[in-house]
Amino acid sequence: MSEKPEGSIVRATLRALAEPRRLVPILLVSAPLVAAQTRFSHEALAPHLGVLMCLLFVAVAPVSYRVLFPGGLDLSHGGVRVLMYGTVGSGVVLTSGFVLPKLLGMGPTFLTQPTNLIVCNALFLVGGWGLGRDIGFEETLAKERARATRFALEAEQAQLLALRSHLDPHFLFNTLNAIAEWCREDGAVAEAAVLRLSTMLRSVLAGVRKATWPLSEELALMRTLFDLHLLRDPELFQLALDVAPGAEDVPVPPLVLLPLAENAVKHGPAAGHRGLLSLGVRVREREVEVAIENPGASKGPREGSAGLPTVERRLALAYGDRAHLSLSSEAGRTRVTVTLPRSGPLHGVVT
Repeated sequence: MSEKPEGSIVRATLRALAEPRRLVPILLVSAPLVAAQTRFSHEALAPHLGVLMCLLFVAVAPVSYRVLFPGGLDLSHGGVRVLMYGTVGSGVVLTSGFVLPKLLGMGPTFLTQPTNLIVCNALFLVGGWGLGRDIGFEETLAKERARATRFALEAEQAQLLALRSHLDPHFLFNTLNAIAEWCREDGAVAEAAVLRLSTMLRSVLAGVRKATWPLSEELALMRTLFDLHLLRDPELFQLALDVAPGAEDVPVPPLVLLPLAENAVKHGPAAGHRGLLSLGVRVREREVEVAIENPGASKGPREGSAGLPTVERRLALAYGDRAHLSLSSEAGRTRVTVTLPRSGPLHGVVT
């Protein structure tokens, strides 16, 4: 483990000691010592000396432990650092409990009696080890949690990059096969299909690189998908679009709604259910509602299906519980509704 600069360890340790969960126990130990020093001593400066000894213990003991053992107790240096730690503790206790009282001309006090000085030295060493060790463990735990969070986010983003690049490969292959046929039969249609497919793939690649884009971009991509299907079969379905003003600028995760457009065609007109396919967008005060309705009754999520689970996963990651997806089926039609906050995805979330 790499060692921090000494000054950084000192500042971090003193800040940690000032936290209530450590400061309160320190005061609970120090107060009886100062009270005993005052009660059982006859020197006027005895209380002040007791406070000074407690302050030196709090300021020096855990700091010296952490400076000497930044990565935890380590005996790999032959115990030299342990000896240095013991020397610091004995030096502080003897200086404050023996040398200083002599210089001030003080007589014996409760804490400066030889037996009690030994107890104070033990308190210094054990207390400094305990507090320093606790602070070190807390910092290590915080670092590991931060690393785990960072790694989890990186793994999530890698997974979402794959999810965001999702486009039905069967649709692409079928479109390319259709273009190959049109090249022999109808060059103009083939050219239009190539241009639309190129536009669509360009949008997909652009979306993969962005955290958000306007809903208008998402709707344009969905419209291109519908147009490609209609190029292959103009009678496949009738398309109705109804987008309320003010919805186009709402930020959304790129490609989050595209799987819904794929599903609407795949499980509706492409599965033999001809009729009207509609895409509607409504705007409310704080929300925008996107609804896609296709002919054909829903039979529920199919085993191994990636469409709806992909969208639900991305919505949860991007919006928490502020976005909702619902699926309903009645009168031989299926409707998928997605409700999104107009404020966009959660701040800092990359989906």
